[in-house]
Parts: sequence; C-alpha cells; structure tokens
Amino acid sequence: KIIDTHAHAVFPGAINGYVADLVASRANPTTGGPRTPITDEMLREPMAKHVAAMDEVGTDVQIISPRPFMQLHSVDPAAVTQAWVRYNNTAIAKQVAMFPDRIKGMAGLPQHRNLDLAPVIEELERAVKELGFIGCLLNPDPGEGGQLPPPGLGDKYWYPLYEKLVELDVPALVHSASSQHPRESYTLKFINEESIATISLVESTVFEDFPTLKIIVPHGGGAIPYQMGRFHSWSIRRKQESIFLERLGKIWFDTTLYSEQALRLLFEVMGTDRLIFGTERPGTGTAPNPATGRDFDDIKPVVQSLLDEAGQKAVFQDNAIKLFGDCF
Repeated sequence: KIIDTHAHAVFPGAINGYVADLVASRANPTTGGPRTPITDEMLREPMAKHVAAMDEVGTDVQIISPRPFMQLHSVDPAAVTQAWVRYNNTAIAKQVAMFPDRIKGMAGLPQHRNLDLAPVIEELERAVKELGFIGCLLNPDPGEGGQLPPPGLGDKYWYPLYEKLVELDVPALVHSASSQHPRESYTLKFINEESIATISLVESTVFEDFPTLKIIVPHGGGAIPYQMGRFHSWSIRRKQESIFLERLGKIWFDTTLYSEQALRLLFEVMGTDRLIFGTERPGTGTAPNPATGRDFDDIKPVVQSLLDEAGQKAVFQDNAIKLFGDCF
C-alpha cells in the first residue's frame, strides 16, 4: 500500500470570502462560518479532483492537513486564527467522511503570535477526539517572521503541547505557515524552520523528557541531511556525538523532495528506519519535470529506483503504520 503522509486540503474558492470576512471584521462577530454556506457538495468536488490526482500517481491513502501558508497565524486578533483554523479542521473532517478509505485528517492548530498555547491544546484535543484526526501541524514560528519568534522546539515553552501529543498518542508535523519577511518567501521559510527545529530538538532533552513523543520533520529534514557533517562535527567537538546521533534517531522525516539527487542523499544520510513517504501533491511540485515528463511531485518511481524491496515497504507503508497506527 502507498501511504502519502504529507498533503494539504483543497477547498472551494467560495471559502475565501469567509477569510475576507474574518480579517475585515477581526472576528467580531464573524466567527460562525461563511455567510453563504459551503455545502457538502462544494467540499466534495475539489476533493474528488484531489483523489483523482492521487490515482494518477498510484497513491492509495493520503493524509491531508490545512494549507499552512493560509493559516493566518500572525493575523490579529487571535480570534481570527482560532475561528479560521477550527473551520478548516471541520471542513477536512467532512471531506474525510466522503472518502474514508482514501484520505485521513491531520489538524491545523490555532497557533498565534500572542503565543498562548491553551487554545492550541484545546483544538488539538477536539480534532483527535471528536473529528478522528491522526496528527497535527506544528508551526515553530507563529509570528511568521514579523516579530521575535517563540523559543526553539527544544524549549520547555512547548512542553504543555508535547504532553498533550503524548497523551493523545499522535504525531506533530513541523510545518511553518506564511512569512512576513521580505527576504524569506513562505516556501523558503518552510526549509529554514525545519532545519532550526531539528537542531533545537537534538540539542535539548525533549526526547528524554518525552520518550514517546512523535515529531515529523518534512521536506527531507530541511537542510540537515546536506549539512550533516557540520552538525556531526560540532557534536564531536563538544563530546556529544552519541547523544546527537541518538536524539536525531528519535525524529521522523518525510520524502517531500523533488529531485532524485536529493532523495538519494536523504536515504544515504538518514537511512529508511525513520522515513515516511510524503509528496505534498497536489501543490508546489505539481508541474512537469522536463527531464522525466512526470510531475516533480510524482516521486514514487524515484523512491522505487533507489530502494530495495524492504526499504520500499518501510517507506511506503510500514513506517507510517508505526507512526500513525493501523488506521489505513
């Protein structure tokens, strides 16, 4: 079975009117949903096209979450973010119910630049217990580059959220959202934040304090595989090599990379024990690669060409089941 663990929801364009209303009204009082209701059929149509895109590349099941750059984490007041994220999660749950054998839900969290984690934890619990979601997104910088960010993911600031993740036994996918910084597009910020998050985690005691915590760093681990020698060397200089490698081995990574060279490096540096298949299709990589004639995000054939049968089975299926449970 081909389980794609990294994709984002596609909604009807009419939902954009709700975003405009929320931001314009500052969620006061527009919090109950779009003025023109979004019907189930309006949600079904784009998801049917999404499933067709899965069929084109032979994906059996896909985990979808809200589209990160549209999560409004730095928009004031926090009520805007909370209403919008909650609506996203509820809409995804409806889409999952329409295609229960093909898609599973991963929650967005109403993280906000005011840094209050209480609403975040509350929505995570609702998404898992009421909506049946199997994980969540985790944005390391809810300020989206517009202010001093919160401490790194290795800091105790995040511990209340980690406690809830462990209690619910669901993983978090590290995924920044948008970017206010003119030097850093949102897609570049994804990679930068993933790199920062990985090093923050391995230089902390998070995995000693939460031995069963499940964290996924997508897009091949940001820049870390390419720069592994730098951080490995640094750990040796500080006489922490064994700790560095042990903690790094607690993190999960996905294959959302769009070149054979990058995937080859990922497999060589990280192995396959903690790798899960992810494509983010349809999305940034849904464009024809002149070299292959396939879309850049059609990476299943690349993975198949680089791994033996045991490695393929681990990456395409078994590791996802270890991480998310046998819900596929």
